[in-house]
Amino acid sequence: MDSKLKKLKPQEIHLVSKTDSEEFNLLSWALNRSSVIGLDAEWKPSHTKQSSFPTVSLLQIACRVNDNLVEYTDSQNDLWVFLVDLLNIHLSSIWELLRDMFISPDILKLGFRFKQDLIYLSSTFCSNGCNLVFDKVEPYLDITTIYYHLQQKQPGRKLSKDTKSLASICEEVLGVSLSKELQCSDWSHRPLTEDQKTYAAADAQCLLEIFTVFQGKVLKEGYSSRDVTELQPANALHGLKDILVKPDVCDNVLRLKFCQASDIVRSTIVSEIHPINFSVVAPVSRVSFVNTVPFGVSLSNTVRKYGERILLKESDRKPKTSKKKGKRPSSVGLGYKEKRVENCSDWQGPPPWDLSLGGDGCPKFLCDVMVEGLAKHLRCVGIDAAIPYSRKPEARQLIDQADKEKRVLLTRDAKLLRHEYLIRNQIYRVKSLLKNDQLTEVIETFKLKISEDQLMSRCTKCNGRFIQKPLSTEEAIEAAKGFQIIPDCLFNRNLEFWQCTDCNQLYWEGTQYHNAVQKFIDVCKLNY
Repeated sequence: MDSKLKKLKPQEIHLVSKTDSEEFNLLSWALNRSSVIGLDAEWKPSHTKQSSFPTVSLLQIACRVNDNLVEYTDSQNDLWVFLVDLLNIHLSSIWELLRDMFISPDILKLGFRFKQDLIYLSSTFCSNGCNLVFDKVEPYLDITTIYYHLQQKQPGRKLSKDTKSLASICEEVLGVSLSKELQCSDWSHRPLTEDQKTYAAADAQCLLEIFTVFQGKVLKEGYSSRDVTELQPANALHGLKDILVKPDVCDNVLRLKFCQASDIVRSTIVSEIHPINFSVVAPVSRVSFVNTVPFGVSLSNTVRKYGERILLKESDRKPKTSKKKGKRPSSVGLGYKEKRVENCSDWQGPPPWDLSLGGDGCPKFLCDVMVEGLAKHLRCVGIDAAIPYSRKPEARQLIDQADKEKRVLLTRDAKLLRHEYLIRNQIYRVKSLLKNDQLTEVIETFKLKISEDQLMSRCTKCNGRFIQKPLSTEEAIEAAKGFQIIPDCLFNRNLEFWQCTDCNQLYWEGTQYHNAVQKFIDVCKLNY
């Protein structure tokens, strides 16, 4: 080993092993005040082929806390290192905090080929009974990618991404020795040794240190304090190579567009030269990730438009098996899979609104585009039925919306059942084809109680509620100006008008209303 190599500056290490602790509060505090963090994970190594993913024992999080918000302790250090003990802490109690961290748009995540870590983390939480897993990290930057595209490439020479380890990058960029002797130690044994803690902390800390050097390189290429206020990319120097040159340079990361390394760090320089005054708030016990100090203008735009993300696919959730020539799958096997999918569509319960699960007892559904007509029918009988935020949502977006709003996802798409384990008891495959039959099926399956008073009590347009006091004809005409026409034939009739509190749509008890009420009385068999 080169005697000139130094070691990373030691940092205080905070071991987080339970949520009702000072260390957990400190982690929440640090995440709320960090714009850049480094991530790594450890697990017990195995030298034989496994039928399942290894259990992650430790998650390392290094936080670069904004300097002007370090009020939690008397320490002037802005770098905080946390070791989250996933073997001792209740995973369900920390899942939401970690999920929010992974997807927070206010925190840039740094990692070294972190996709494998995320796959193992997701499997660990899923196998321990958590309702949801981790499937995305965004915004994200891989140290390997940054390193290779910040190098001055020699003409005619192509650098191989497989030749540099994290230790090699640390040695070249930081001039430090990153020992990997404990990489294959038993990370499932407790308590961890002090050497293990130091090793684990260094792996996350060095990511922030490397990123800091990259920021310095941008300054060295020719930026001065008078240049950094010019945020237009056209003024950027081109001494640094583009970070995201090709979409296929790293299979672990999905790249959206292209950007230059100089643009990524300029906003950080701006924020240092033009600091913003912020009011300091007390430490919080649960992180909200509405970041106190958002990204600077350039960094925010770059991450939003050109940043990287790790997105797990369905195929990533199963261990890879060797591809050997053999018999083609039998029809018996295919039949079993089809039968399994059909069985998964049967409702098991209880629904997320159940009082035993902390719900409010009010049924709530999310109807995907294949059963959007069912949503309007459910609204007509007074049931809360939402539709997706976008016209063509991804499966993950549907799952996130259903979980966030505590709804049962209704669909006719058998493919969505593959995601069922992600939202246990929050998905149901509707078997009927016609809307009236679908409504009856949902009412019977979920044992919904429908009364005549509930009919037409929701806005069929947006699912909103109506105002408590009806409007007169004159008030309705005034309220409808600019977006809805009240028929002239209604002016001389003594009618009451009801307005949606969300979309302002106006309704009245005319012929269509009475026909609709009678229709749903028959469909719901309220006269029997």
